[in-house]
Amino acid sequence: MAEADIALIGLAVMGQNLILNMNDHGFVVCAFNRTVSKVDEFLANEAKGTKVIGAHSLEEMVSKLKKPRRIIMLVKAGQAVDDFIQKLVPLLDAGDIIIDGGNSEYTDTTRRCKELKAKDLLFVGSGVSGGEEGARYGPSLMPGGHKQAWPHIQNIFQSIAAKVGTGEPCCDWVGDEGAGHFVKMVHNGIEYGDMQLICEAYHLMKDVLCLDHDEMAKVFDTWNKGELDSFLIEITANILKFYDTDGKHLLPKIRDSAGQKGTGKWTAISALEYGMPVTLIGEAVFARCLSSLKDERIQASKHLKGPKETTFHGDKKEFLEDIRKALYASKIISYTQGFMLLRQAAMEFGWTLNYGGIALMWRGGCIIRSVFLGKIKEAFDRNPELQNLLLDDFFLNAVHNCQESWRRVICSGVQSGIPMPCFTTALSFYDGYRHDMLPANLLQAQRDYFGAHTYELLSKPGHFVHTNWTGHGGSVSSSSYNA
Repeated sequence: MAEADIALIGLAVMGQNLILNMNDHGFVVCAFNRTVSKVDEFLANEAKGTKVIGAHSLEEMVSKLKKPRRIIMLVKAGQAVDDFIQKLVPLLDAGDIIIDGGNSEYTDTTRRCKELKAKDLLFVGSGVSGGEEGARYGPSLMPGGHKQAWPHIQNIFQSIAAKVGTGEPCCDWVGDEGAGHFVKMVHNGIEYGDMQLICEAYHLMKDVLCLDHDEMAKVFDTWNKGELDSFLIEITANILKFYDTDGKHLLPKIRDSAGQKGTGKWTAISALEYGMPVTLIGEAVFARCLSSLKDERIQASKHLKGPKETTFHGDKKEFLEDIRKALYASKIISYTQGFMLLRQAAMEFGWTLNYGGIALMWRGGCIIRSVFLGKIKEAFDRNPELQNLLLDDFFLNAVHNCQESWRRVICSGVQSGIPMPCFTTALSFYDGYRHDMLPANLLQAQRDYFGAHTYELLSKPGHFVHTNWTGHGGSVSSSSYNA
């Protein structure tokens, strides 16, 4: 007797929490795991007293599902997803729905959409953000893939998602093919940037202003009551306050070598691939790479000198406000760049992305949740065709208002020898974007000089010419002999 509304494969912590979340909202879930003993353990412990049912084989799981059958996989990205799909296909009927809720690469999702369409099955690749807590009480969900699947899963997805404002769910249909996973990838890249920006602010407070952990925690607590109000600022304050069992702060004992799972790196690679200057996320990824060279840095620190004079002589309160504004301005740049990448991908793949909707999906439930995202949603509500976030009045004025502080912080940080890869690249981007003339004219001349690559004249855009710069070069340009 088919009784379950949906099945979930993969009983790691995210999978278990999503099942309990769906159960809370009145859906009957069938749980399955490759190591079958885990199903029984889950039913006997975490899922005890719920309506969750278990299955000891994929056949049994499929037999317990109402039609169209809905199956979520929360397994390791890559081969494991393909393996399960391969095993499921022969057990399913036309119109059944397979959902991948893992951190899959968007290119894999696009490929799976095509392969399953040929077999009359519907496929959805959905970003899921918010960690364990989000999965249990309301994640941010970013589904994309075969649109025909949406009416059959919309109620479940929007019921379990985080809610903001007057109860809007942080979940909506993103777009075709791998759009859901692409949006999740950009979310993770922005998360890398946000985290690195906060680390740079902390570094300046610690080593330029010499604040102690409790003072810094107070600063972040205060910031969390204003325009920087966000999950990451809130947890930073909590981390700074945290004492180890020996009564000392835990943070200074943690080895400063960062790990990464790869999603930030994928964002940076996509940016290079589609020619979008998503510089801040790129720098955030490289900052993690540099941090992981801990042993080399210890050696280098004995030989490489920084500035002689690093004592701070200014007003600490004013400088803290400068740091806050530098952080806010840099954050605006990072999100601007993230949305530029989304826009470019939409053009590249012919996706119709709802940018305001994406900001709303990130507004709650996920790791980058913040008040700030509400402002991005409003910007796209004002102008759905908005070319660039910096051109929206709210963000334009915000950056203008922060600009002097931002420049002061960078000057002081540079003079004190503090690395600020994300603060500085954000300002460079801003200054580059607001210049109507950049020195790339010289670059084009150089390319034409050594490789006859041609250039355009300002007076005749679209018309490419080559100059014989030395008097003994030929007049043949490279475009005519590119083999």
